[in-house]
Amino acid sequence: QVQLVESGGGLVQAGESLRLSCAARGSVFSINALGWYRQAPGKERELVATISASGRPNYAESVKGRVTISRDNAMNRVYLQMNSLKPEDTAVYYCYHEGYGVDYWGKGTLVIVSS
Repeated sequence: QVQLVESGGGLVQAGESLRLSCAARGSVFSINALGWYRQAPGKERELVATISASGRPNYAESVKGRVTISRDNAMNRVYLQMNSLKPEDTAVYYCYHEGYGVDYWGKGTLVIVSS
C-alpha cells in the first residue's frame, strides 16, 4: 500500500552536511508519524529522528543538535537535514512511515562520512 523512496545520500567529509529526502506513495501522509532510522555496518538499526503528525520531533541523543527532521505533507515527503557530520554517522538511512498494524520502510540511502 505504502511505498517509500529515499534519496540524498552520498559521500561527504566530516563536518559537511547532507539533506535526505523520502517520498511516499499511497498514504494519507498527514495523519501518520514519520521518521528516519539508520543501520551502520555490523550494528542494529537505530532511531535517528521521528516526527509526529502534528509536527513534534524527537531525536536520538547521538544526533541531537546536529539534525533536523521536517515534513511536507503537500508533497508527501519527509526530510532529514544533517549537519556537522561525523564518521560515526556512516550508515544506511531508512525512511519510516507509521502504519496501523504494519509499519513501512524504505530501502535505504547510504551515507558515508570520511574523516
